[in-house]
Amino acid sequence: MTPAALGALLALLLPLASTLQSPGPRRRGRAPEPAEPALRRLAHSLLAHYQKGTRPVRDWRTTTTVAIDLMVYAILSVDEKNQVLTTYIWYRQHWMDEFLRWDPAHFDNLTHISLPVESIWVPDILINEFVDVGKSPHVPYVYVGHHGEVQNLKPIQVMTACSLDIYNFPFDVQNCSLTFTSWLHHIRDINLSLWRQPELVKFDRSVFMNQGEWELLYVLSRFQEFSVKSSDSYAEMKFYVVIRRRPLFYTVSLLLPSIFLMVMDIVGFYLPPNSGERVSFKITLLLGYSVFLIIVSDTLPATAVGTPLIGIYFVVCMALLVISLTQTILIVRLVHQPDLQPHVPEWVKHLLLERAAVLLCIRDRRKLGQSGTPGSDVSRQVENNDSTAKSNHYGCEEPREREEPREREEPREREAMGDARPAPSLAVPAEGSPLAHGILREIAAIRRFLEKREEFRDVAREWLQVGYVLDVLLFRAYLAAVLAYSVTLGTLWSVWRDA
Repeated sequence: MTPAALGALLALLLPLASTLQSPGPRRRGRAPEPAEPALRRLAHSLLAHYQKGTRPVRDWRTTTTVAIDLMVYAILSVDEKNQVLTTYIWYRQHWMDEFLRWDPAHFDNLTHISLPVESIWVPDILINEFVDVGKSPHVPYVYVGHHGEVQNLKPIQVMTACSLDIYNFPFDVQNCSLTFTSWLHHIRDINLSLWRQPELVKFDRSVFMNQGEWELLYVLSRFQEFSVKSSDSYAEMKFYVVIRRRPLFYTVSLLLPSIFLMVMDIVGFYLPPNSGERVSFKITLLLGYSVFLIIVSDTLPATAVGTPLIGIYFVVCMALLVISLTQTILIVRLVHQPDLQPHVPEWVKHLLLERAAVLLCIRDRRKLGQSGTPGSDVSRQVENNDSTAKSNHYGCEEPREREEPREREEPREREAMGDARPAPSLAVPAEGSPLAHGILREIAAIRRFLEKREEFRDVAREWLQVGYVLDVLLFRAYLAAVLAYSVTLGTLWSVWRDA
């Protein structure tokens, strides 16, 4: 090949070789690789050299301030016996982390990011009153702002010790505290503050479940410092959760049945005291009240340090029922067995039949033993049924034994005299005859019997009067005691309910 032809061939091959060696067309034909997401780049940038074991400040003299806030979600249980309050709260805390800051312009204008809570420093804020770990859900992340603000939001089931005062049950108001503090760090390292204004925290019921037994009144907050044995001070943030029991259920199931039984006991005094129905009626009430107390014993709160006032109320009501039964038995004993009683003492007459009768406005005391009074049935029973027993008791057997021969002799005398009406002068026996002595003895015996029976009636009538006045006196005293007791308890419970 001539030199001219070789030069022309080289001239054609050099442009082709330069075209094949140039990478420009290959780059333009391949798709560009995607850039790393801003969230990953930011998380890697923040946590690559982060040390979670130390407090996140560049100058150790800087105090980390933790702002705390809570909202009560529900009152789960109040254990009066073990003095434990179980609540469910929404807890929030906020602090500044100087090592978690970035420029949003370098990360696609990203201003907030959620990071694992195990990867950063978290303050050791605990509740002093904790007695058990509740079943709280685990929230694995915290929210971080580009200026270093860290927000830790989580729900907590709190089981705390609380001094429960059940004296006012079921109108009681409980005040339980939740004390948040750093368990290790002093106030110069970790200080506490309130996230919101105290007025906003106090009456915040926006998330409270208000359908249970307890009603949330308010939540008070207070900051304080405390020290142990003159050592360094610790910061505390106290929240006082004030709750009130809804008493409607206990009023219907406990108080109203007891009040009804006491009213029936008062109405029972209007039964006649000389009938046995009053005693049986009050015994039935007492047994019914005993069964009622057995049933409600599980409903009443039990503590080792005190007894609720309603328990004392039940005991006093039981005592009043016993007193009512006792005085009923006394009155029935007084009006049902007057034959065994001596004459009413003069001081009893003066005290009951004169002074007490005037005080009780019993004007006609002489008609107490007649018809229409509580002692009328007993008086008639004494007159009709007990005359034989009284005649035997006072030695009147001899006249009755002589009445039968006298009745047998009368027909014979009528036959001997020819059924003729004798003259008055012939019917009178001679003075000193045995017949006259017999008639005189019978007349004397009958007179003594009538005198004894009249005396017995007077004694019975006096004791009936005493029993009636005493029954009215005891009834009014019992009624006054029940009313005073009821008014006192009602006033106390009303004051506690409206406090």
